[in-house]
Amino acid sequence: MGTHTEGSVDAIHIASEAGAEMQSLTDVKAVADRGLEGDRYFDRAGSWSGEKGRDLPPEDRALTLFEAETLDIVERDAGIELEPADHRRNITTRNVAVDHLLDERFQIGEAVCEGTEICEPCAYLESLTEEGVLSALVHRGGLNVKIVSTGEVSVGDQITVL
Repeated sequence: MGTHTEGSVDAIHIASEAGAEMQSLTDVKAVADRGLEGDRYFDRAGSWSGEKGRDLPPEDRALTLFEAETLDIVERDAGIELEPADHRRNITTRNVAVDHLLDERFQIGEAVCEGTEICEPCAYLESLTEEGVLSALVHRGGLNVKIVSTGEVSVGDQITVL
């Protein structure tokens, strides 16, 4: 069927540990089965790194995607202004229906990835932002991703389904 471009990387964010402020990056190394270098999940130090009843192994949620367009929808529908760092996902996409990448293999910059699970927002996110965020992001929380092949990812990189 060939490859086709879905959109691009709008922003990249990592946090060094659970609850830490998200740092904005222009580029980052995505490491197979680990995550983004410097991110809390790379070293298994994120809030969801432990068991907590989760079905996915850590390598299947090494990276998270979130649609930039959702920020506009949440502001319009719920009156809540969120910055790209506020949703606490690693990569904010532009012109990508991230839910459609579930069970698909795709490339972000040099890294090859696979969508593993639709993310739903959690009460923890609302505790870090403001009341109403949880309900505003239901079914719009992003996508958990496995990194299949290591590579550099930069803001502006294309996201291409393989």
